[in-house]
Amino acid sequence: MRRSFYHYILTQRGHNLHDPIEAFAGEVAKDIMFPKQSEEYHEVADYLEMNVDYLDSMDLFDQLWEKYLENNK
Repeated sequence: MRRSFYHYILTQRGHNLHDPIEAFAGEVAKDIMFPKQSEEYHEVADYLEMNVDYLDSMDLFDQLWEKYLENNK
């Protein structure tokens, strides 16, 4: 069964806030407006670019999106 990017990223949460992936995942978990059901790159990327200040670089999102796609096959 396919899952949304949101559900995938929640599996990456942890307690190491110095790890950029774990820190990003923790912020996504707290973001009540995040597109939780989306499986579409552009919808999530547009949301992150226009609405959040907790992502320093879209490069991190692009890396995570690739992992999400691999995990969601």
